[in-house]
Amino acid sequence: MKIRSYMLIGLCLSLLLSILPFSGEITHAVTPASGISFTQGVQTTVLDNGLTVLTKEVHTAPVVSVQVWYKVGSRNEGPGINGISHQLEHLMFKGTTDRPVQFGRLFSALGSQFNAFTSYDETAYYGTVQRDKLDALLMLESDRMKNALINPEQLTSEKRVVISELQGYENSPNYRLDRAVMRAAFPNRAYGLPVGGTKADVEKFTLEQVRNYYQTYYSPENATLVVTGDFDTKALLKVVQDTFGKLPQGAKIPTVTASATAAVTQKKPILLKQPGSAALLQAVYPLPDIKHPDVPAIDVMDAILTGGRSSRLYQAVVESGLASSVNGGAAELIEPGWYEINATAAPGQELSKIDQVIQETLAKLQQQPVTAEELERAKTQMQASFVLGNQDITSQASQLGYNQTTAGDYHFIEKYLAAIAKVTPADIQRVAKTYLNPAKKTIGFFEPTQADGKPGTSSAGSGRTVENFSPGKPVDPAELAKYLPKATSVTDSSTQTLPQQFTLNNGLQVLLLPDPSLPVINLSGQIDAGNEFDSNQKAGLANLTANNLINGTQTKDALTLAKTLEDRGASLDFAANREGVNISAQGLSTNLPILVQTLADVLQNATFPPDQLELSRQRALTSVKYQLDDPRGLGRRVFQQAIYPENHPFHSFPTIESLKNITRDDLLRFYKEHYRPDTTTITLVGDFNPVEVKALLNQAFGKWSATGKPPVINLPSVPFRQTLTRLNPVIPGKAEAVTYLGYNGISRKDPRYYAALVLNQILGGDTLSSRLGTEIRDRLGLTYGIYSGFAAGINPGPFLIQMQTAPRDAQKAIASTIALLQQLREQGVTEAEFNTAKRSITNSYPVDLANPSEVATIILNNAVLGLSPAEIREFPNRIQAVSMPQIQQAIKELIKPDNLVIVTAGPGDTLPSGG
Repeated sequence: MKIRSYMLIGLCLSLLLSILPFSGEITHAVTPASGISFTQGVQTTVLDNGLTVLTKEVHTAPVVSVQVWYKVGSRNEGPGINGISHQLEHLMFKGTTDRPVQFGRLFSALGSQFNAFTSYDETAYYGTVQRDKLDALLMLESDRMKNALINPEQLTSEKRVVISELQGYENSPNYRLDRAVMRAAFPNRAYGLPVGGTKADVEKFTLEQVRNYYQTYYSPENATLVVTGDFDTKALLKVVQDTFGKLPQGAKIPTVTASATAAVTQKKPILLKQPGSAALLQAVYPLPDIKHPDVPAIDVMDAILTGGRSSRLYQAVVESGLASSVNGGAAELIEPGWYEINATAAPGQELSKIDQVIQETLAKLQQQPVTAEELERAKTQMQASFVLGNQDITSQASQLGYNQTTAGDYHFIEKYLAAIAKVTPADIQRVAKTYLNPAKKTIGFFEPTQADGKPGTSSAGSGRTVENFSPGKPVDPAELAKYLPKATSVTDSSTQTLPQQFTLNNGLQVLLLPDPSLPVINLSGQIDAGNEFDSNQKAGLANLTANNLINGTQTKDALTLAKTLEDRGASLDFAANREGVNISAQGLSTNLPILVQTLADVLQNATFPPDQLELSRQRALTSVKYQLDDPRGLGRRVFQQAIYPENHPFHSFPTIESLKNITRDDLLRFYKEHYRPDTTTITLVGDFNPVEVKALLNQAFGKWSATGKPPVINLPSVPFRQTLTRLNPVIPGKAEAVTYLGYNGISRKDPRYYAALVLNQILGGDTLSSRLGTEIRDRLGLTYGIYSGFAAGINPGPFLIQMQTAPRDAQKAIASTIALLQQLREQGVTEAEFNTAKRSITNSYPVDLANPSEVATIILNNAVLGLSPAEIREFPNRIQAVSMPQIQQAIKELIKPDNLVIVTAGPGDTLPSGG
């Protein structure tokens, strides 16, 4: 079951820009066959004021997750106030009457990995911290449930931030098509309106409207508090009673009467002809609400249609070459929802033909029963995803909160799983006939008016922006501290188990970390065969090679390989990056032998079938066109090419021409030269016996060999620009601008690395608590998201600052950012900032270590970068060892506002005046 989630206050780039269709997926439970229940041990407590409290002790790691789910979302909004739930969510971080400070700074100081989202039926806030910060999180969440400080200045600022966010979504043709289709499918229902709101409504929100909405819906009886992790329930409930228990009940919650779904009158596709990169299709069919008995069968039907490479729609439109991608999902909500199918046309293919083939595929599902093989595969995929999606306590808490809020009972998942197990071929045929009725379908086509795969015009110049701005005074952490609930700040990673490390006779490096807490396997790996080996003439070769590994071996074709994994609910993916090809695989622990054997087969015996190569090439061409039409993608490309000279591998990006130049012989040569055991590292974290796994790996990889020495690259020097350089690639039809500022940075082994991490935490490590976030987002309201970072790898990568702004605000935001960097160079940082940043980094580290998949990635990265296996344990100590003189020296050497490369991609009105 998939739902649309609208994530805000992002912790990383992927979360900063995630109001997109089906951007989040909350799974329901674990497979009964695993013998694990994610509802076992859950205790329900209802306070006198009506607050429902769900607690679940999980003692696998010293962390806790606190979540507050409010039963209010866009479903509750009336005419003229579309997006007010989302607007209020932003304001909930602006402080309370007792703590008139940005709550993001308080959460960051605690080391919390926090976030919030607004959806159709709910708004939720969550944070995950070390267990000793639990009381502090409870105090902060209880404070803002009733005491949010919503004043005129904050509303004005955050309305501007929200509009910046919405304009960012408008950059996406997928978003624009979705708005048009949903508006037509649900003309008289709130579900037909965008959860984030519209610019027209947001601009008109009044202080009285927002305050009334807050007072109406933010109250104990309309909320569920969920706490999972390492705590004692009895002690926890006492703190909950002392914090949330003292809050008064609110006014009576207005009843939302579900509007009837209007009959579809749109016979022809909705047609959008706008600037874009690829032709898109979206079809929507009405569905019942989440409690309807047909929901489990609908979800199994969806898995048969769109669940992986072996699914019916993937085979019908992607493997046939009609589409570069297809996906779908059911939105099952408090009120009747919908089933959605999305497809991106392959270059030169007609949307009408894709629609025809999709309809034929659905008709076949209605006319003939599915096979026992398909049904079993779909059920297994769903069951395995429940286990794999709930490995960390944050996901487990979200599971409980979603079911309690939307279905009205966290036990809902148990009934749901039991019903999935009973779904029959006849059930699939019946729900397909009932709900995939073409007469009830609303469909939309997006046809791009600019799809040549080339960017728009670009202007360049040197010099400073016209305006000069003075940044506000940095937030004093000492002032912040008086609003922070008491909590200890000791991070002890000395008990972290170190991975077992060994090397096979052929040079393949292996790191193993047994973890029997759940019956799952997380495999991460890397091969030294990434984009660094691409030439400009054949840029994209490394990525095409990686993408085609799974397309056939000497004994298995692409479909057989897909079924081998998907029959077991397992996954295996490859992705070429700046340095190396990443391997990521997950599955239930019983399927470890199959995962390892499949990985070994494709790494040693890939055949690169010509037909699959051409399909992969078409998808790559679509990807390039998309990137050149996306301000983020085009901006990053132009930014990096401005920093690195043409003979540097980081300058190379795929183009239409370079992708067309690549032959199958090129892939075979690249595969033979770069895919070697002595340049491969594999990490396994999960439920396994190390002795058995060593034998398995030796058997699977022991005969893999390579001749000669591995290829190496000698990187040219990267000089700084002597003057500030500005580039402005123009993309017609965009509503938002994306800006990158920076220059070449440092490598991971640079002795200044740990000081740079602390410095960056102060500068732009967090959108809400950093200097950049405080100034550009919070004080000036110019951006939805701004952050900075050092992309430190084996070789030096860029230091960059990224932000999205309204086009008219781009130059002011750039000037303010430069002024802040100059202030940092001239004044340095305070002792309080320095200490707070170190605590924030070290306090959040145990949360990373509580997620098995994250642990696998950390172990792998340390190994690939040539660090000791003990780095996973020593990292907090290295951060704590950073001194103030080291920070000041890092500022002097690493912050260079006079040498910036500045790239702003977006519509033409982002260009600087006079420059």
